[in-house]
Amino acid sequence: MPQSFLEVVWLVPLLPAASAFLMLLIGRRLPRAAVSALCCGTVGASFLLALGIFSEVLKRGGQPHERTFFTWIPSLPLLTNTGAVTSFEVKWGFLVDPLSTVMILVVTGVGFLIHVYSTGYMAHEGGYYRFFGYLNLFMFMMLTLVLANNFLMMFVGWEGVGLCSYLLIGFWFLKKSATDAANKAFIVNRVGDAGFLIGMFLTATTFGTLNFLGVNRQLEGYALGDPTIVAITLLLFVGATGKSAQIPLYVWLPDAMEGPTPVSALIHAATMVTAGVYMVSRANGLYQLAPLSLEIVAAVGALTAIYAASMGLVQNDIKRVLAYSTISQLGYMFMACGVGAFAAGIFHLYTHAFFKALLFLGAGAVIHALGGEQDLGRMGGLRRALPLTYRTFLAGALALAGVPLLAGFFSKDEILVRVFAAGHPVLWTLGVATTLLTAVYTFRLVFLAFHGEPRAPAGAHPHDPPPSMAVPLVALAAGAVAAGYVGVPAALGGSNWIGQVLEPVFAGARGAPEAAHEVSHATELVLTVVSAAAALAGIALAHRLVLARPDLGAALAARVPRLAALLSRKYYVDEAYDAVVVRPIVRASERVLWRGVDAQVIDGAVHGLAAAVRGGGAALRRLQTGSVRAYAMSLLAGVLALIGYYLWRS
Repeated sequence: MPQSFLEVVWLVPLLPAASAFLMLLIGRRLPRAAVSALCCGTVGASFLLALGIFSEVLKRGGQPHERTFFTWIPSLPLLTNTGAVTSFEVKWGFLVDPLSTVMILVVTGVGFLIHVYSTGYMAHEGGYYRFFGYLNLFMFMMLTLVLANNFLMMFVGWEGVGLCSYLLIGFWFLKKSATDAANKAFIVNRVGDAGFLIGMFLTATTFGTLNFLGVNRQLEGYALGDPTIVAITLLLFVGATGKSAQIPLYVWLPDAMEGPTPVSALIHAATMVTAGVYMVSRANGLYQLAPLSLEIVAAVGALTAIYAASMGLVQNDIKRVLAYSTISQLGYMFMACGVGAFAAGIFHLYTHAFFKALLFLGAGAVIHALGGEQDLGRMGGLRRALPLTYRTFLAGALALAGVPLLAGFFSKDEILVRVFAAGHPVLWTLGVATTLLTAVYTFRLVFLAFHGEPRAPAGAHPHDPPPSMAVPLVALAAGAVAAGYVGVPAALGGSNWIGQVLEPVFAGARGAPEAAHEVSHATELVLTVVSAAAALAGIALAHRLVLARPDLGAALAARVPRLAALLSRKYYVDEAYDAVVVRPIVRASERVLWRGVDAQVIDGAVHGLAAAVRGGGAALRRLQTGSVRAYAMSLLAGVLALIGYYLWRS
């Protein structure tokens, strides 16, 4: 038994990696019970280790612990942008501090519940071992990303989760829409990753290291607003907009709903889409020296939050409503980071993991009960047939809407208070408006699916899910209710414990807006009441539009047809990308790369060489006729030619 859990931190990602390797190597030969036990068991063990690590981090007062395992890239000379030559190397190691520990708790804890749920949801699907192999590989890559002690190792996990999302979104690869969605996710994320990669190169040439602590130690030598720091942070944020689905690279996430529902829960709640928020928070020292970058992060987050929420109002696919909700909630997290309230952003990431995983898994239970039906227009009255699913889903919906005393209320309000305190009334107004829209689309979903008259497909016999799916729903519902109490603010009689835990990670950097602005408890209470009122008003409005006056929505759409069309077509962004980016690239590829380079140059060279060889062979073939007379005449001609030559020379 190790003396410290910190000594065995390497086991946290290694256990899921080992089970993923076994699944993809010999999983086909294993019974499903063995696959379930191995894959769920290793993730559960990682969660228990994460709990032990978290307790030790608390005992250490949040001081970072860096564990290096081996030198990955040996010492190499590097020319920095100041003209100096420094020794550059990258070590494979983990950084354990409050931020990474909170993240591994979220990833392994929520991930474990999703794994257990998947044993029931995927019980009758083909490729069972392959599905769990991909899930555990996803866990390994995400854990590598959040535990990495340097940007390059983080990038390995960053690309790894991109690969796993491609594999899982396209898991049903015989379905064209699934493979198209997987390709879209992969390509859009590569655009963002190019920004991350360039930002990482610029970081290396600026600081001579990619180690997080090494970069932070050098920040004292840079002025607030240094152009190089601004460039680095903006490039890194390009990567974050791709991975965390922010404007303009959000378009892949709604289509990712083509994958199995547990995949949607894992991507949206515990893994991939939170990576961008984590990366910006991890690089908080750099961002706090770049006020321009922070303003852009906050503005993009706020605009994405309300933009995605508006599209959620008109979606009829139960999973797509939740997908746009994720994009919107990630916008809240970036808005918090943009005003320097990194701890508030991570707090919302933590609570969001519970209620968003719950909502996706609850939606999966509904889809499972209706034989694959996802259209809200063909649901209704399910609260009687699915009482447990309804109650747990309702808990998640209340938390997402920001109803007081549930998890989402505390974390969302902490963000809005920090935004207001930092002197951004416009962003605060957008945040409150997003709260209203969130409550509307969330409870529109609840009322359409669970209330009113049943509209289930003919032959469907809806029923609550089996225990393997029900137990995770209950556990996540408890989290959706209670998880926020670790961050109760002082204005409501709490101490914001999670903020205190994360403080060592974000303290000490210069230029932090959060440190420069505070509000009184009275002001904070007023802001909280306004936000809560917006949430309750949104629920009341959804009730009126769906249950009390179901004709009102159609009447409103008829009065503003252009706005209704704009929302239903998702602002025509996909069409614009197709016209401006996709089709020109396809046409250029066809005309230049295919017909020009491939057909003319490459194929022309190959075919030309083949024609030359064929022509030479045809000429030589005439010398091999098989006729003895022809050979004798050739021999005689050769002898006469030789005799003539020597006579001429003499």
